[in-house]
Amino acid sequence: MTLHYPELAERVRSQRKLQPELYGRIDFDSTPYRFTADPADKSSLPGWVAEREPLLTDERIVELMHTATMLGDVVADPYAALVPRYGVKGLIAMLRLACREGIDSVADAPAELRAFLESMEAAPAWLDMDLVEEGARHSRIGAAFLSPFLIRGAFLATFLNTYAALPMALTGALSGRRAAHRVHETASFFTVTTLPGALERHGEGFEAAAMVRLMHSMVRYNALERSQQWDSSVYGVPVPQIDQMPAGLIGNYLLAVLATRRGRSEFSTRERAMLEFARYRCFLLGLPEELLPTTAEGIIEVFHARAALLRDGFDDATCGELVRSTMTAYLRPGHTWFDRAADTVENSWSRAFFLGFCGGDRKAAAAMSVPLTAADAARVAVTAPFVILRFLFMTLASQRPALRKLTDIHTIRVVKKRLATYGNPEYTTDARAYPS
Repeated sequence: MTLHYPELAERVRSQRKLQPELYGRIDFDSTPYRFTADPADKSSLPGWVAEREPLLTDERIVELMHTATMLGDVVADPYAALVPRYGVKGLIAMLRLACREGIDSVADAPAELRAFLESMEAAPAWLDMDLVEEGARHSRIGAAFLSPFLIRGAFLATFLNTYAALPMALTGALSGRRAAHRVHETASFFTVTTLPGALERHGEGFEAAAMVRLMHSMVRYNALERSQQWDSSVYGVPVPQIDQMPAGLIGNYLLAVLATRRGRSEFSTRERAMLEFARYRCFLLGLPEELLPTTAEGIIEVFHARAALLRDGFDDATCGELVRSTMTAYLRPGHTWFDRAADTVENSWSRAFFLGFCGGDRKAAAAMSVPLTAADAARVAVTAPFVILRFLFMTLASQRPALRKLTDIHTIRVVKKRLATYGNPEYTTDARAYPS
């Protein structure tokens, strides 16, 4: 019974009404196997992170996690379902044109595209764009000077659970060169959105968010329509909103944990701006407001609750293969000695970062195909002073009025160089890759 989030529950149920041909076979009142509130079942929440029992006894948070587990994208999914008529390239072309020049610039624009864009243009009541821009200014420092060393490791964290990772495995997009392409697309999105004005209506980040939503909707469409491996009674809805929340708020989760450990219950002015930026970026990606808390306590709660109610499972054929293909992917644009050295160092940093997701357990990391060797540890130790001190220096300098403008100019220049390295993102999925 829905007691706490009736509007969100209605949005979930509306999927069958809006797209009976796609969602008609899914029982939205049932509980998929991936979701478990049984204390006897092992979940994805490590004991060293938080206690599971208090979350399982919280009726409100259990309801929220269950509801969000069955939610796709009620405006982007119908647009993606037009692929038989327009083709993938046609959908992309219309969406890009609508983002850049407005919906009226698209000749005979389908109603689904109009609804999609209107939902993104409808700014939420809580939005403060000045605060978003301030948050973007702080966030692009990490995008410029820290993320390049961590993005692969963070990407790996999305493959630690079979039930959440299967949609990506079905796309066949993480084999060979496609693995590098997907890592670069992810890095490009989270980087380009930090540029000045990127999340404005005609900004690059706004368009990138629309493209990511279309890509996710195409994954849902192909998984439900073309793949016999997708069992909704086990996995629920492909790429549910609950699985997108961690990537969107991971930075704020880390800030929230740090704040609470220091005895603070509220965010600082800088942290509050970064949260506003992240929340609006998540809004543009289609996440419901119910999954976007505004307090440190709330952010920690939704992060831990998702893991506490997600059944544990690491299938080597699914998760292991995704991890291995990502770790062996070459991410540099060239093959000079510098490129090869940089790729090796970044790979070592990603292994060290991934170790953090394993609670420092090297055996556990190695069992998931991400061992941290002595050579990896040495590379991180040698480069850490430069990487970390540069990031801290730029962070502190950006908060000094006399240095703020100069710091931001340099940061923007570095961000654009990063984007050039990542290449031109396509945000597509190939239906031919889905096993039938």
